[in-house]
Amino acid sequence: MTTIFNIAQNWLAQDPDAETKAELRQLIEQAQAGDHTATDELKARFDGRLQFGTAGLRGRLQAGSMGMNRVLVAQAAGGLAKFIQGYDEKPSIVLGYDGRKNSDVFAKDTAEIMAGAGIKTYLLPRKLPTPVLAYAIQHFDTTAGVMVTASHNPPEDNGYKVYLGKANGGGQIVSPADKQIAALIDEVALGNIQDLPRSQDYIVLDDDVVNAYIEKTASLAKQPKAEINYVYTAMHGVGYEVLSKTLTKAGLPQPHLVTEQIQPDGTFPTVNFPNPEEKGALDLAFKLAKAKNAEFILANDPDADRLAVAMPDAQGNWKALHGNVIGCLLGWYLAQQNQGKQGVLACSLVSSPALAEIAKKYGFQSEETLTGFKYIGKVQGLLFGFEEAIGYLVDPDKVRDKDGISAAIVFLDLICYLKQQGKTLADYIAEFTQEFGAYVSGQISIRVSDLSKIGELMTALRQNPPTQIGKHTVVQVIDHLKTERQNDILVFIQDNGSRLIVRPSGTEPKIKFYLDAKGVNAENADQVLKDFDHAVRAMLRDEKYGGQDC
Repeated sequence: MTTIFNIAQNWLAQDPDAETKAELRQLIEQAQAGDHTATDELKARFDGRLQFGTAGLRGRLQAGSMGMNRVLVAQAAGGLAKFIQGYDEKPSIVLGYDGRKNSDVFAKDTAEIMAGAGIKTYLLPRKLPTPVLAYAIQHFDTTAGVMVTASHNPPEDNGYKVYLGKANGGGQIVSPADKQIAALIDEVALGNIQDLPRSQDYIVLDDDVVNAYIEKTASLAKQPKAEINYVYTAMHGVGYEVLSKTLTKAGLPQPHLVTEQIQPDGTFPTVNFPNPEEKGALDLAFKLAKAKNAEFILANDPDADRLAVAMPDAQGNWKALHGNVIGCLLGWYLAQQNQGKQGVLACSLVSSPALAEIAKKYGFQSEETLTGFKYIGKVQGLLFGFEEAIGYLVDPDKVRDKDGISAAIVFLDLICYLKQQGKTLADYIAEFTQEFGAYVSGQISIRVSDLSKIGELMTALRQNPPTQIGKHTVVQVIDHLKTERQNDILVFIQDNGSRLIVRPSGTEPKIKFYLDAKGVNAENADQVLKDFDHAVRAMLRDEKYGGQDC
């Protein structure tokens, strides 16, 4: 126990933040007074380090080496500075941040440490979307970039997303860079962050880079403009300002706004989870859409790198479209608009197999990558990329990451294209089904409080793979730990062509189950998916898989 107190006291002595310093001091005092709960909490706070990986850092805002705080961020900045100094003779970096608690503080700490290391450092002028930061890396041709955001995680979280420019292309880090950076961070963590040189000699950018992003994004709108009646929510994030200016530049109509969610607010007061995919997150948007008799809803997540779309069904009930549906509609539209060109349509392997069929029909290549835009963004000759978690890359020349602002502009361009022909979004979806078949997708997520439960369930599925799911036999099992992908992903393919993919989430304490099915028509496909979902849940309730409550 002495070791834990020593580690905690050492951390406390370095901490420049009054709030986390007071929080940790109180915890130490309570533990020293014999409070067992405080002692356990102290152990948990210093039980290793928040791991730096291909998603950078993401975790709960709290004192200690297992949380996101100014000490941990300074250590990360110090390690990253060492890495990019070895990566580039004239190292440079651009930094951005969103509206979450301490995002601006973490970004400014990083700017001072980077500048103190002699790295040319740019800081975006205010809280802005992740795609603007991703664009700025290419715009300034920097060695690296950092976006301080936890995207759509709960309010208590924050994160630190790292990109590499130059030869890496401006996309998110992939292995082995993540391991190399992590090792350098560990070296820095052995010392004291107060010994890291700091400097105010960094450049706070003006709006030129933001305006350049807006102008390039607005140019994606190519169709004659039309009247569009739609609703938009920023989900308490940073998307609205840039989207609104881009709409104006493109000559596209402005939406009805969910005013309660339009301004950045890191407490996310109207939603349990600030993720448009989560149940209840779009309730205020649904209410406004009904009142305005809107055609559809667009929603960004808090850092605006994702786009959700919702529309009413035949009975007038509003529901969000699955990310695979949006991805295939955008992919089909861009394939139609780019006929005769060379290019690749790419998606993650947990996304819809329908994209490959689109590519085949229009003479494009197709590619499936590991999950995450860090892989999709690296596809050579990319024309369009998406992942089912409402992430779309419609303009690979501009950014090499998902972009919810650009996706919104291309989606509105599609609507204008349809209106010229007197068609609706529902018509386009029906035409897609007629052309390619009725592809449907679903997802089951099991959230855990103990991360070891994820490994236990993955192990159980490997050791006792299901031979039958519902009425259908499992005809193929693929374990991507044993393929060239070397990734913790399991695939179960059934005799009716339905596919179950299982993987741990890379950003949240969840294990995800992706369900893909196909039917002869929309009604049949919905029933196939419903039966499949029911069968998977029943399978997971089996004791050999831990009797999951799902």
